[in-house]
Amino acid sequence: MVPPGGIRGGRPSLKGSSRLGPRNPLQNAPKAPPPMAAYIAKPGAEPMREATGPRAKKILFVCIGNSCRSQMAEGFARKLAGNALEIRSAGLSPAGIVMPDTHDVMKEHGILLDGQFPKGIELMVREPFDVVINMSGELLPRMNGRVVEWKVRDPIGQNMTVYRTVADQIEVLVRDLVTAMTGESVT
Repeated sequence: MVPPGGIRGGRPSLKGSSRLGPRNPLQNAPKAPPPMAAYIAKPGAEPMREATGPRAKKILFVCIGNSCRSQMAEGFARKLAGNALEIRSAGLSPAGIVMPDTHDVMKEHGILLDGQFPKGIELMVREPFDVVINMSGELLPRMNGRVVEWKVRDPIGQNMTVYRTVADQIEVLVRDLVTAMTGESVT
């Protein structure tokens, strides 16, 4: 039985077609895999290489908002370690942006944080890390890796002098960490 006012119950028309067109049964069908020829190397092509040797060690830096301290640590570690380590950062309660003062103080150190953005730690809890550096002062969820606590003041809402002091402290800590993890002195 059709309710009073029709199927739309008296609501205005959406101005679309009142009829559904014929359904194409192949529209949502799974795509066929490429032919085997696509997997065969072309003459003169560079051969595929399997990953050999040890994987890069992974470090995760964590703070509250992933907007100041952990972003600074990630920036310093990327600069100091190059490709020797895999570096990530996250926050317990990620902010919407990396704080402008964080960008400014890192520029003073010759490091651009372009492309970095706050991420939540929940994205990382299942990933294996060699070291998880906790600067939040809070208990972290269970992590796959050795957790190390760094007592670093949160500069959020403070003046640039505090940001500079925090950045200098993090740089020293990161330099020591990168040296310990790579076995090479970094400058």
